[in-house]
Amino acid sequence: MSTLARSVREIETALRRGPATPTTRTKVQAAALLLREERARLRADTDLTERKRSEQLKRLDDLARSLAISAVRDQSVLALLDEDAAVSDEARSLTRQVLRTAGIETEAFEPVPVPEPAGPAKPRVVPQSVVSRQLANPFLAPDFDAARPSTVRPTRLAGWELLEPLLRSFERAADGASTSMTLPTPTSLRGPGGRELMPHQAGLIASAAAGHRSFLLADEPGLGKTAQALLAAQAADAYPLLVVVPNVVKTNWVREAGMWTPRHPATAIHGNGDSVDGFADIVVVNYEVLDRHMGWLGDFGFRGMVVDEAHFIKNKTSQRSQHVLQLSDRIRAFTPRPLLMALTGTPLINDIEDFLAIWQFLGWIDPAKPRAELMNALTETGLTPADPGFYPAARQCVVDQGIVRRRKIDVAADIPARRIADLPVELDGPAGRSIRAAERELAQRMVARYTEALTTRRSGTVVEGIDHDLVRQVAKWEQKDATTSTAGDNVFGMMRRIGQAKAGLAADYAAQLARSAGKVVFFAKHVDVMDAAEETFTKLGVRFSSIRGDQTRTVRQRNIDAFVEDPDVAVAVCSLTAAGVGLNLQVASDVVLAELSWTAAEQTQAIDRSHRIGQDKPVTAWRIIAAQTIDARIAELIDSKAGLAAQALDGSDEEVGSSSDVQHAALVALLEDALAALPAAVH
Repeated sequence: MSTLARSVREIETALRRGPATPTTRTKVQAAALLLREERARLRADTDLTERKRSEQLKRLDDLARSLAISAVRDQSVLALLDEDAAVSDEARSLTRQVLRTAGIETEAFEPVPVPEPAGPAKPRVVPQSVVSRQLANPFLAPDFDAARPSTVRPTRLAGWELLEPLLRSFERAADGASTSMTLPTPTSLRGPGGRELMPHQAGLIASAAAGHRSFLLADEPGLGKTAQALLAAQAADAYPLLVVVPNVVKTNWVREAGMWTPRHPATAIHGNGDSVDGFADIVVVNYEVLDRHMGWLGDFGFRGMVVDEAHFIKNKTSQRSQHVLQLSDRIRAFTPRPLLMALTGTPLINDIEDFLAIWQFLGWIDPAKPRAELMNALTETGLTPADPGFYPAARQCVVDQGIVRRRKIDVAADIPARRIADLPVELDGPAGRSIRAAERELAQRMVARYTEALTTRRSGTVVEGIDHDLVRQVAKWEQKDATTSTAGDNVFGMMRRIGQAKAGLAADYAAQLARSAGKVVFFAKHVDVMDAAEETFTKLGVRFSSIRGDQTRTVRQRNIDAFVEDPDVAVAVCSLTAAGVGLNLQVASDVVLAELSWTAAEQTQAIDRSHRIGQDKPVTAWRIIAAQTIDARIAELIDSKAGLAAQALDGSDEEVGSSSDVQHAALVALLEDALAALPAAVH
């Protein structure tokens, strides 16, 4: 126990001094192994009294807590404490060394495989619409003998271990080394329906059209990776297409598919897939439900697969990584040259080894060696790992397989200096159902008020259909009541509840942005939404500063300085009203708006904390919108009333309308939608 305590203290000291080195990471993982194994030994030791066992377990808990607190400083270190983290040979060797130092027989501490608990396996499902698709056309069943493996030419590299040198070739890359494959010059910057593409997007799509079929697309957030992937699939005719994504962006993928590839219907898998369209060309599924759909997805006959936020599969021993790799193997067995795309702004999370799972998904390597195409490219260099020129040549061979990496600053001429991107999210579970029920209750209350006013009208005026003047009057009554009464669900209370429901999703997305592109400013209107977001950041191991209205001037400035000056503070959690003006946060080029403002002016003020003189990167503001709620309608109203498109493109500060106008218009729209759904006689 004393040896273990000394090891934890050494780690704490090393992490306080600066960034974690490879040696420190090895020590962290060895300490985690020792803590878990010592806990298991204590629990199994029948010679210990209960009191002694409790004392020892408490000491272990204290050491584990100290280790975790130190690891929170660095997300890459924190990930090593995960029980699913792949254990390096160095960590196992150090574990045995520490045990020998403590005078303990190391054989007794060799990891013992833990059998899976007995019980039913996780349920696998097959949506009824998928069964219908199979029955409608049995000839669509994939032929898994169709694909033939590529042939590896005889090579002098046959006896060499190559994966480790390939990884080291990226560590040893000289300044100025290429980060992207050569892309063809696009012949057009027009997408479907005349939608304009940015030049960097068109280049990747042209490459897919020319026959390239695997890409590690590592562009920074805000450069349109989703559109590039969808249009590359269209150029490659890679349908049906499977898209695996984090839950927070699932709805956005379906929306983007409708915009960029409208002739190819997209469907999302929710839960058991009861609402999935088995005849769709694009199937979007989130990592969390992938396990229960593995059976039919593997037999569906996909000709392409996209993995968004591909750093989620960095740990090859995790279940979701294994599922993704199994599906990509299945697709390659069916299609000789499928389209495989890994999208991530963060190709490396912990170490260079994180590349391996992504390369394997793309079909560039097997678990033990390069596959045929990469092996043949390495052979053509005429070099072996013993030759000095092997490493830069090998790195270029991997890049040419399909690595594409552009930063905002590299393509600044392609994109506006300030732009707003909406990210729709689905509010699932009890919170989502409660919000939608509250919306219906509010609409029904206004319908009853409208009907009562219509029946008691004394003027005798008869209006065909919906009386829009009366609708506006009812909305004004409701708006007035909302400002003077807390009874029932009014528009202000509903927006607050929606903000609370979105908080975790918005914070999760902000954390992804921080890992991909650096510092992020996170805005919310309500204190409880900020609290929920900060709780999520804490769980994810993301360091943040909090800038609120109830802080003293000294505390506020200290938190601002921490965000601006400390490279480890990734997110500034800001109050929209307290931090929306007077701050300079241009160290960040990504802004997350977790809650909507009532006016575009307030929204613009928030974005301008980062979009300021001296900002050398284009700024992207990500509005988190709750789909199929009044949140989405209010976003549309703000845009239409304030000329938001002009603001996003040229920085116009024109203000049209007020918060009261938007609130009133939202209530009018809600009532009109409810009346339109009623029989005409009710109007």
